[in-house]
Amino acid sequence: MSTFINRRFLDDQRGFSLIEMAIVMTIIGLLLAGMIPTITTQMEQQKRTETRKQMDEIISALLGYAITQGKLPCPASPIIATGNVGAGVSNGAPGTCTNNPGVLPWATLGIAETDAWGRRFTYSVTNSYTDSTTLTLSSTGDRAVLSASGGVYIASAVPAVIVSHGTNGYGAYSPNGTQIAGASGDESDNSDTDTTYVSHEFAQNGFDDLLIWLSPNTLNNRMVAAGKLP
Repeated sequence: MSTFINRRFLDDQRGFSLIEMAIVMTIIGLLLAGMIPTITTQMEQQKRTETRKQMDEIISALLGYAITQGKLPCPASPIIATGNVGAGVSNGAPGTCTNNPGVLPWATLGIAETDAWGRRFTYSVTNSYTDSTTLTLSSTGDRAVLSASGGVYIASAVPAVIVSHGTNGYGAYSPNGTQIAGASGDESDNSDTDTTYVSHEFAQNGFDDLLIWLSPNTLNNRMVAAGKLP
């Protein structure tokens, strides 16, 4: 009789432990489900911060190239896959870039190929700034940055613009040389062959591109100081 009671007691104890564990696991699951959006947001913000830092480094690399070469590099071909001949290399004769816009010539500049999302940076440059024989202080950039399609000008007469296509990547080129479809609205201005670009964040239609541009004043001052411009 005593043995039967002890076994029954142990069975009850085991049953209670399983129920208790199920309750605990349910609570943990609910807590994790609530945390996932916060964690995702934090991860995306970290990627944006990292990409912003990369873009500042890109500007420094372009300035460094300009003061040593007396010009800016042409864009690289966006469709050449990583590891193949010509990938990441400035493409085109001075003043007549073959792919413009294209992707940042990371191999020529000696910098990272992709942003924090693993996609190549779009790079658009004024052709006249890629020819050291004709570039002067009176040269004018032909790229412009707007607050929105048809919006106000944020910057004009810009020598070069760099774009990260953000979280969704619409319009960006992957390392395998293919373009990610889906760009529309303001994002389409940052992935077509026009010379105008849009810079704003988290607006309607899921716009999430990041932009930076090379200031003509900064570029000219650095090149004059280096003796590359009269």
